[in-house]
Amino acid sequence: MAEIWFRTGEATVLAAEGQFTDAMPEVLIGSTRGPVGNAFAGMLGQVQGHTRMFVVRDLNQLVRPSTMMTTKVTIHTAEYAELLGGVVQAATGDAIIDCVIEGILPKDGLDELCMIITIWLDERCAKDENLDRKDLYRTNYEATKLAIARAIKGEPTIDELIANRKTVKHYALEDVIDY
Repeated sequence: MAEIWFRTGEATVLAAEGQFTDAMPEVLIGSTRGPVGNAFAGMLGQVQGHTRMFVVRDLNQLVRPSTMMTTKVTIHTAEYAELLGGVVQAATGDAIIDCVIEGILPKDGLDELCMIITIWLDERCAKDENLDRKDLYRTNYEATKLAIARAIKGEPTIDELIANRKTVKHYALEDVIDY
């Protein structure tokens, strides 16, 4: 595979009925020597409410390629931070390793790559007494794998976007505009 300089991907996997566990990661993958590597290194400091952390599968199990994750939502509670650094981080880490195992990410040259993943974790998860942690794991695992695969493959292509321009619309535009 040619050098990966700057690739982006995203995916959405919806929650099970009655859950707030939708996952919507956005992924940036690139060389440690390029703009992604610079952004990655710049993330080592913290920003209040948007914790940045290396992705680990468990204690002492930092994933490869080195990956930094942060939230799209401001963290307000310890319960939220625990879900992010627990189930969500583990699901993200497992997905990354499985991407290597399945050949989605190249094993050769892995230490020359880094990733940044922004995580959507609905604030209601931390307050939900009936939170299904298995579903939280499932959605984040599946969405992370899909986002990484899309980044590597360059999906959707511009031709796909042009072809579906009048048939696919953002969910928030329901009853806002007609195609």
